Amino acid sequence: MKLDNIDLRILKAVQENGRITKMALAEKVGLSPTPCWLRLRKLEEAGIVTGYHAHIELRKIVPIAHVMVQVTLANHRQSDFERFERAIALIPEIVSCWSVGGGIDYFLMIVSRDIDSYQRLIDRLLDQNIGIDRYFTYVVTKLVKQEKTDTPFALLLDDGD
Repeated sequence: MKLDNIDLRILKAVQENGRITKMALAEKVGLSPTPCWLRLRKLEEAGIVTGYHAHIELRKIVPIAHVMVQVTLANHRQSDFERFERAIALIPEIVSCWSVGGGIDYFLMIVSRDIDSYQRLIDRLLDQNIGIDRYFTYVVTKLVKQEKTDTPFALLLDDGD
């Protein structure tokens, strides 16, 4: 699907405020409400807008630990990668997984109650025999900049909006 600047402005607006009203969205992007809403529906149907959510500051509710884990698999067949990825996709504590090039296969971001909970999770992963050869743990001591789901739309918009 080819997107124009109006589509990108719609995406930026709903990303900033998923609860924006139809009228406010239309005003923000410079369209009348009906064509604006139809464009948004088209973006949803195309799978570009996949949902709306709230950002929750979990640390204000419960103490948590962020742990980055570097993972190398024992074997590197496609089926090995698929087995690993299927297994970790089912674990809610693994909030991000990046497949990377180089001497490492994956980086995981894990959120757990504490380091003991993290270690129990790793032990379960190792017991599942999903191909992990080596893993290295990096406890996050300070969140300097937390990844957000926000896309930097200024990079995509022709007019820099």
